[in-house]
Parts: sequence; structure tokens; C-alpha cells
Amino acid sequence: MTQSNLENLRQRFLRLSLVNVVSNLMVPLASLVDIAFLGHLVEIDYLAGVALAAVLFKYLYWTFGFLRMATTGLTAQAQGQGDSETVWLILLRNLLVACGIGLLILTLQDPLRKLGFWLLSATPEVKAAGVAYYNALIWGAPATLMNFVFLGWFLGREQGGRVFLLSLIVNISNVVFNYWFIVRWDLASAGAGWGTALSQYLMLFTGLFFLAQEQAFGQFQQAIPRLWDQTALRVSFALNLNILIRTFALTTVFALFTNFSSALGTEVLATNALLLEAVTLSAYFLDGLAFATESLAGSFQGKASPGELAWLARWSGGWSLGLGLGLALLFISAPESLFRLLTDHEDVIAGVQQYVLWLLPILGFGSLAFMLDGYFLGLTAGKILRQGTVIAAVISSIPMVLGAKVIPNPHLLWFALAVFMFFRMVTLGIRLPATWR
Repeated sequence: MTQSNLENLRQRFLRLSLVNVVSNLMVPLASLVDIAFLGHLVEIDYLAGVALAAVLFKYLYWTFGFLRMATTGLTAQAQGQGDSETVWLILLRNLLVACGIGLLILTLQDPLRKLGFWLLSATPEVKAAGVAYYNALIWGAPATLMNFVFLGWFLGREQGGRVFLLSLIVNISNVVFNYWFIVRWDLASAGAGWGTALSQYLMLFTGLFFLAQEQAFGQFQQAIPRLWDQTALRVSFALNLNILIRTFALTTVFALFTNFSSALGTEVLATNALLLEAVTLSAYFLDGLAFATESLAGSFQGKASPGELAWLARWSGGWSLGLGLGLALLFISAPESLFRLLTDHEDVIAGVQQYVLWLLPILGFGSLAFMLDGYFLGLTAGKILRQGTVIAAVISSIPMVLGAKVIPNPHLLWFALAVFMFFRMVTLGIRLPATWR
């Protein structure tokens, strides 16, 4: 590659990363505001209940994360090949799938709630708060899943501006709604659920408005004859299934972590929930780089450019590792002042100070794992992602079970998360060279 090409790629990567980081940051910042609303209520049960119910929604929504991930990779590859009709077909197919799954979730909301809260451990008060949150938030399922598709599609087309606007709208409205429902109307955890659900529908209407601006109806009409193409459907199904299994394994690790934290007591659950918010906040920074990596990897794969793929892995890896370590050191250097913004419960603050050092290995290994996730998602290498995540989940489950059942100790739970991130990084990293040939 010439120097001018390299400079163009760097600018392209940094521009996409910056837009994605800013967009992503709105999500956890809005979530942190919601947690602050709940964390400053008299009873901590509301905060713990929302953390518990969030486990169920991670299963429901992260399990169907393929709606965004597969959409981005397939769209970027079609965009790289200059196949505009396939670009629109991907959007139409995945919107139909997302709407269908969302309506199915609404139909099954009662058995899903009963099963989910039967599996999760908590006091009756915490469960009651969690159920109230679930009963409200579940109504946002169709909009949330369709928004996954819109985000993935705009990312695949490298339309960072639209991704930014969608994120701005959904997160600002989420904070406003939750302020009214939690603080002004005293709806506690139920208010948090309603506020988030309504903001998702506002985001969906905005995405549809963007399509109307592109005169999408004519594009959809041209694509409909190929909508049920058997070859494309088989490829899409195989990719979605692999990503679903990968996401299910990933979600299971964090669900076990939260559930085992609950088994160690409400204070441990609340402490670990706050520290996980730090991991989540950092992940949104890191995912900004991973999303840029995903878009560019798909584009480079579409135009068959292994040299650019090799450059992308090195460039993105360096930025991701530096950012991950920097964020970990920030939280470690000032844990009390940072986490006191979220709660004024002294026992929870003390617990945070005790376990905050675990963020260094988790975010260090995790930064490269996130980048590699984005890289292989862009290549639509679902099998590689599935195998790596399942292996890491199985290995990390051993110290996690020990930390909850055999030697009850929160440190072992955090060690298990570090092990999970390490093996995700290793199992994906060893597959990199083969993609450059």
C-alpha cells in the first residue's frame, strides 16, 4: 500500500471510531444516570432488582444480537462489492426477522418471566422490583430488535452520522423519560422499564424516517423478487446461528456471574453490578473501535484485499489495547469518587474498592477480544466466533462455580471473568494469520 492509501485508511478508521465511540458512550451514560436515579432511592432493592432483571434482557436481546452483527458484516461486504440490491435485501430480510422475533417475545412474555425469575436467586423484595422492571420493558422488544437491524445496516454502509443521531435520540429520551417516571412520578424500577421501552420506539420511528428520506420504497420493490433466494437464506441462517450460539455463551457467562453474585448476598450483587457498569462503560468505548473494525473488515473482504485486512488488525489492535488499559487505570486510580456518583451506600463503595483491581486484566485482555470480535464479524466468520467464545465460556465457568459454591469468594468470580476474556483473545488471535492469505 502507498503512503497516501495508508493515510486514507487511518483517517477512515479514526473517523468511524470517533463517531461510534461517541454514539456508544450515550448508551452507558444514559444507563448510569438511570442507575443513579435508582441508587439514590431509600431502598437499594430497586437497584438490585433492575440488575437482576437485566440478566433476562441480556438473554433476550444479546441472544438476538446477530440481527445487528450479521447485518453489519453482510452489508459491508455487499457494499465493498458494489452490490446495492443485496444491500437493501439484507435490510428487508433482517427487519422482517426482527419484527417477527419481537412479536413472539411479547406473546411469550408471561412464561419467559416465570422461567427467568425462577432460575434467578434473590430476596422477595429484589425479585418484586425486578418483575416490575421486566413487565414494563418487555413491551419495547419489537422496537429494540428492529433497531439492532438499523444500527447494523447503517454501520455496514459506514453511515456513522446516522448511527450517531439514532444514539443521541434514544439515549437522551431515555434519560428524560426515566427522570419523569422514577423521580417525578415515583414509579421506581417500573418507571425505568417504561422509560427505556418508549425511547426504543422513538429510535425506531427515526430509523424509518431516514429510510423515507432515501426513497426506500422503490428500492424495496426492486429487491422483493430476490427476498426468498435459497442460497442467500442458507448463508444468512448459518451465520445467524453461529452468532446466536456465540452470543448465548457470552451472555451465559455474565448471567452466571450476576446470579452467583446474588447468591453471595444483596450487597455483593449491588457491588458487582456497579463494577460491571464500569466494564460495560469501557466496552462501549472499545466497541466503538470494534464497530469501525467490523465495517472496514467487511469492506476489505468484499473487495478481496488481504493486505488491508492485515493492516487493519494491527492498527485496530494497538488502539484497542491502549484504550482498554487506560480505562482500567482510570477506574483503579479513583474508585471512590467515580462510583460514589452512582450510589451513596457505604458498604457498596467499600466493596468496589476491594475488587476494582480486577478491571486491569479484564479490560486488558477484553480490549483485544472486542477488537477481534469486530474483525471476524466483518468477515462474517461465524464459526470461528462460535468456537472461540464457547471454549472460553467453558473454561471460565470452572473458577466461577468454585467462587460461588465451593469457596464462596467474589474474587474468584472476578478471576473467572478475566479467564474468559483471556481465552476469547487467544482463541480468536491464533486465527488471524489465515485471513491474510
